[in-house]
Amino acid sequence: MAKKYKTGLVLSGGGTRGFAHLGVIAALHENGIKPDVISGVSAGAIVGAFIAGGKSPEEILQIFKKSWFFKYTKLHLPIDGLLKLDGLQEDIDKAIVAKNIEELEIPFFVGISNLNKGIIEYKNSGPLGLTVLASSSIPILFSPVTINRYSYVDGGLMDNIPINPIKNDCEQIIVSNISPINPKAKMKNLVQIATRTFYMSVNANMKEVRKHATVFIEPKGIDKYDILLRTHADELFELGYKSAKKALIKSLEFK
Repeated sequence: MAKKYKTGLVLSGGGTRGFAHLGVIAALHENGIKPDVISGVSAGAIVGAFIAGGKSPEEILQIFKKSWFFKYTKLHLPIDGLLKLDGLQEDIDKAIVAKNIEELEIPFFVGISNLNKGIIEYKNSGPLGLTVLASSSIPILFSPVTINRYSYVDGGLMDNIPINPIKNDCEQIIVSNISPINPKAKMKNLVQIATRTFYMSVNANMKEVRKHATVFIEPKGIDKYDILLRTHADELFELGYKSAKKALIKSLEFK
């Protein structure tokens, strides 16, 4: 039976390590590989929204270098979260012509965690900026986002590598994972402890991901980069680019 899409792209969460996703996508484009469908959570949802909206990785890199995470955040009394991602939705709405997910140039799924129901939801329609904002709100650090009376947080809480919505519809799937859980000796502060605790549980479905991934890209050494700092944008872009090139060379069967 023919698949709905030729190439699917799955983008994991991982904060400002999302710059590496851009390098991965740049390498794919250089090799003539462009996704027919994208699925992302958190940082992967942000990157995926811009790619699905017709922006190039290089364009997105420049946008992100000017305005990523801490430009967006405002300190917020910890009733529901420490920070608010106040500017992210506005920047998405301003930079991308499509206002709803279903209007994007490339079909796009955004993973968001429904706090009230305790489930993951994959949205391929509805307000783009608001949904991506919800998908990027790491619990405790960022305030939940209300959509249709429900509270939503980072999609990575339930599924950090969201292959599920596209795993049966693609001839081949490329996965970019920027949140490997490797041994780490020291956590410097409460924010690092909180994010480490969050990401300890996010790769639970790795067996399922590996089963369906045609190409699995996990940049070596990416876990040394703090997920909330944007000072290594170019370095992370290059790391993603080189990792993707290497993975594509190894995967000779990929066409």
